[in-house]
Amino acid sequence: MENYIWIGIGVIALGLIAYFISMYNTLVKYRVETDNAWSQIDVQLKRRTDLIPNLVETVKGVMKFETNTLTQVMEARGRALGATSQRDRLKAEGEISGLLGRLLAVWENYPDLKSNRNALELQEELTTTENRISYTRGHYNDVVANLNTMIVQFPTNLVANTFRITKREFFETPETEKAPVKVSL
Repeated sequence: MENYIWIGIGVIALGLIAYFISMYNTLVKYRVETDNAWSQIDVQLKRRTDLIPNLVETVKGVMKFETNTLTQVMEARGRALGATSQRDRLKAEGEISGLLGRLLAVWENYPDLKSNRNALELQEELTTTENRISYTRGHYNDVVANLNTMIVQFPTNLVANTFRITKREFFETPETEKAPVKVSL
């Protein structure tokens, strides 16, 4: 009878060990998915960062009334390139998204830009890139939500704390950029 008790305890112990291994593997899976999703965003952000100087050069002579916005775009680009943390990078990239959205919204007020082939191609590239960023940002936020949920749920939080698996930041638009763009025609 005593052997059956030890066997039962052994089976329960092995089951618990397997359960904790499964939780650890799930956390690692979400962490890897989050890193992959971030790298997908990073590719698109790099593409956009490379397009910004071309945008500024193309429109600065025509969009004289938008020089403040162009300056803000370049400053935000500089902050994004110089960011030392993911949080700072996310903030700067969010600012760029809002500023470019504002710039593209007023683009229609400039007939010279609408008739300039290079400007139209650049506008199309930026619009496509912004759409890709938006899509990959949504995917990133989904996998971050999965990871962060696992990290705070019991008993997975015990495994996460043991192996120092930490929550990730969501990719959010800064409050100052959430206001609708005002376009006057």
